[in-house]
Amino acid sequence: MSPEPVPPPPPPQCPGCDRAEPIAQRLEEGEEAFRAGEYEMAAELFRSMLAGLAQPDRGLCLRLGDALARAGRLPEALGAFRGAARLGALRPEELEELAGGLVRAVGLRERPLSAENPGGEPEAPGEGGPAPEPRAPRDLLGCPRCRRLLHKPVTLPCGLTVCKRCVEPGPARPQVRRVNVVLSGLLEKCFPAECRLRRLAGQARSLQRQQQPEAALLRCDQALELAPDDNSLLLLRAELYLTMKNYEQALQDASAACQNEPLLIKGHQVKAQALSGLGRSKEVLKEFLYCLALNPECNSVKKEAQKVMCEVLFSATANVHENLTSSIQSRLKAQGHSHMNAQALLEEGDAGSSENSSEKSDTLGNTNSSVLYFILGLHFEEDKKALESILPTAPSAGLKRQFPDDVEDAPDLNAPGKIPKKDLSPQRSPNSETEESQGLSLDVTDFECALCMRLLFEPVTTPCGHTFCLKCLERCLDHAPHCPLCKDKLSELLASRNFNITVLAEELIFRYLPDELSDRKRIYDEEMSELSNLTRDVPIFVCAMAFPTVPCPLHVFEPRYRLMIRRCMETGTKRFGMCLSAEHAGLSEYGCMLEIKDVRTFPDGSSVVDAIGISRFRVLSHRHRDGYNTADIEYLEDEKVEGPEYEELAALHDSVHQQSVSWFASLQDRMKEQILSHFGVMPDREPEPQSNPSGPAWSWWILAVLPLERKAQLAILGMTSLKERLLAIRRILVIITRKMNSRQELANARERNN
Repeated sequence: MSPEPVPPPPPPQCPGCDRAEPIAQRLEEGEEAFRAGEYEMAAELFRSMLAGLAQPDRGLCLRLGDALARAGRLPEALGAFRGAARLGALRPEELEELAGGLVRAVGLRERPLSAENPGGEPEAPGEGGPAPEPRAPRDLLGCPRCRRLLHKPVTLPCGLTVCKRCVEPGPARPQVRRVNVVLSGLLEKCFPAECRLRRLAGQARSLQRQQQPEAALLRCDQALELAPDDNSLLLLRAELYLTMKNYEQALQDASAACQNEPLLIKGHQVKAQALSGLGRSKEVLKEFLYCLALNPECNSVKKEAQKVMCEVLFSATANVHENLTSSIQSRLKAQGHSHMNAQALLEEGDAGSSENSSEKSDTLGNTNSSVLYFILGLHFEEDKKALESILPTAPSAGLKRQFPDDVEDAPDLNAPGKIPKKDLSPQRSPNSETEESQGLSLDVTDFECALCMRLLFEPVTTPCGHTFCLKCLERCLDHAPHCPLCKDKLSELLASRNFNITVLAEELIFRYLPDELSDRKRIYDEEMSELSNLTRDVPIFVCAMAFPTVPCPLHVFEPRYRLMIRRCMETGTKRFGMCLSAEHAGLSEYGCMLEIKDVRTFPDGSSVVDAIGISRFRVLSHRHRDGYNTADIEYLEDEKVEGPEYEELAALHDSVHQQSVSWFASLQDRMKEQILSHFGVMPDREPEPQSNPSGPAWSWWILAVLPLERKAQLAILGMTSLKERLLAIRRILVIITRKMNSRQELANARERNN
C-alpha cells in the first residue's frame, strides 16, 4: 500500500457538508473505514471531501483510488488515479492497490500445493488417506523438486535425493555434496537417452552462465530435437534468444511453454520480457498480472507490473483536451450535480472563457476541472474500455479469468471455480516410454556395499557421494574420520552424527530386490539377537572396578569400545560388563554389569558414557569379538537368611551403617567434597537389609569410597553372604579409623614438641 499522504492545511469547515464537520475529522473517518475493511464507505467519504474542496488534493485522490480498488470498482479507481496524475506524475509504488485489484480481477485461484511448491517435502506414504499406488519406475527416479528424471543426483543430509541444480543453498554455506555414485550409475544404466538429454541441457545452462549464448543455443537445439515439448528447454532457449535480442523467436518459445503449461509462472515472466522487447506494453502488463495471480508474493514482478501500469494507463493523462471544460459542463448538467464547488467550478470555467482571464488562472481552472472530471467517475466508459484492453471480459459477465489471446487452445477459465489441472508427471523424452515399458533391470551388484561386499542394508550416503551400510560406515569412522574409498574428510558428518538413510536407494532395493533384502535382513537380525544375549558373549569393558548401584562414568575413545557401546545401544539392552584386567587370565573372575543411562558424543567420535552398576557376575569363559572382550557369565545374588540369623544380620547391618556414617563425618571437608562430586550422596539405610539381591546400596557406596586395594575390592565383590561383607566393612573401618587416630596423635605430639 502506498504511504498515506499528508493533505495540505484545509479550511476549517467543509462547505459541501451539511453538518459542517471539520475536514480532519472526516479524513480520519475515511481512514478508519479503510482500515476496518469498509472500502465502499471510505471511498464515498474521500470522494465527498474532494468534491467539497476548493482545490483538489493529490494525496486524497490516491486514497480514493486505493479504496475503490479494494472495493473492486476498478474503472472508478482508474479515474481517481488519473485525477491524481493530473496533479503530479504517478510513481510506480503508488499503484500497489490498483495492481492488487487488477490481479484479483484476473481471478485465478491458487494452485494445489503439489504444483505450487515443487520444492516441498514429499508427503509420507500412508498418511491422510489410503495407501498410494506404486509409482512407475521412472517416477520413482524423479526429482521431488523439479518433478523430472534425476540429473546428477545429490543426496541431502536428510536422506532425500534431488538433482544437483535443485539443491537449495542454506543460510550458512554447508559442506558441498557431490553426486551420488550409486544412483548416478543406475540412471545411466536404465535411462541412457534421457540422461544424454539432461547432459545437453546442463551444458547449455553452463554455457549460458559463462555468457556464451551461441554455443548454449546449439546445445539447447540438440536437446530439443530429443524432447521438442520440454518446457524447461523451451524457456531456456527463449532466455538465450532474449540475450541475443531475438525477441520474436523468444516470444514463440515462451508462448509454446505457456500453452503446454498455463500455470507455469516462469513461462509468463519470460513471455513478458519478450513482449517488452517488442514494445507491446499492454500484453506485457497482462502477462505480469497472470504471474501475480499465480504467485501474489512475487515482489519483483509486482514492481515491474506497477512500472508498466504507469506507462500503459497514465502516459497520456498529463495532456488535457481542449474541450475538456465543455465536456464537464454537459456531463454535470446531465447528471444534475448539486455540490457547491462543482457548480462554482463550472461558473469559474464559463467566466474564464468569456472574460479572457489570465493564462495562469485558466490553466489552474482546467486542471481542477479535469481532476473533478476523473474523480466523479465521469470518465467511466473510457476507463472501462482501458481496463477491457488489459483484462478481457466475456459478454455481460464482468471480468473473467482468461489467459492471453495469443495462447492458442487455452483452457476455458470463464467457468467459475475451474482452472486447468497442471500435469505433474515428469516430462518424458521420446525414448522414455520404451525404457519404462521394459522396467528397471537391477541386480545386487548395483547396490553392493564396498566395505562388506554384501547388499546395502540401511544405506547411508556421505557428502562425497559414496554409499555404504550404516553399520559399516560407523565402524570405519571409529578408526578415522575419512571416506573409506576417496579418503575425503568426514569430520562434519562424524561431529553431527547425521546418518540418515538414503530414502531412494532403500526404496529401490525394497521394490526390486525383495528376496535379497529379506536374506540380508535375516542375517542382520541374527547378529542383533546374538548381541542381545546377556549371559552368553556379553560385551566386557576391561578397565576399572565397578559396584552395584554406584555410578560409573566412562570416557570411551578406543575404536573397539566405541563399537561395543554403539552395539549396546542398537540392541536395546544398554548393558555391558565391567571387569579388572588379570595378568594371566586376561579378565578378573568377578565383575559388575553396568547399565547405560546417557551417551554424549564429541565431534571427534569419542564419548562420555554415564552408567550405573546393576548386578554382579562371575566369568565362566571369555573370548574376543571385533577387538573387544566378551564372556559367558553367571549372575551372583546374596544368600538369604531367616529366624535368629536374620535378627543377628539386621543388628549387624544397623551397627555397620552407623559406623560408616560416623567415619564419613570425621573426614575433612575437602575430602568430603571430592567424594560427593564423584560418587554422589551416600544412600539411605534400607529398612529391609535383604530387599536387594546384591545387598544394601549404602554398603556398595562405602566400599567404592574406602581406600582399598583392587584385590580386596574384588574379593568382597564376589561374596554372596551379606553378613561376611558387612563384617569385612567393619574390619576395614576399624583399621582405617585406627590409622587416622594414630596420624592425628602423631601430629598433635609434633605440635606440642614445637
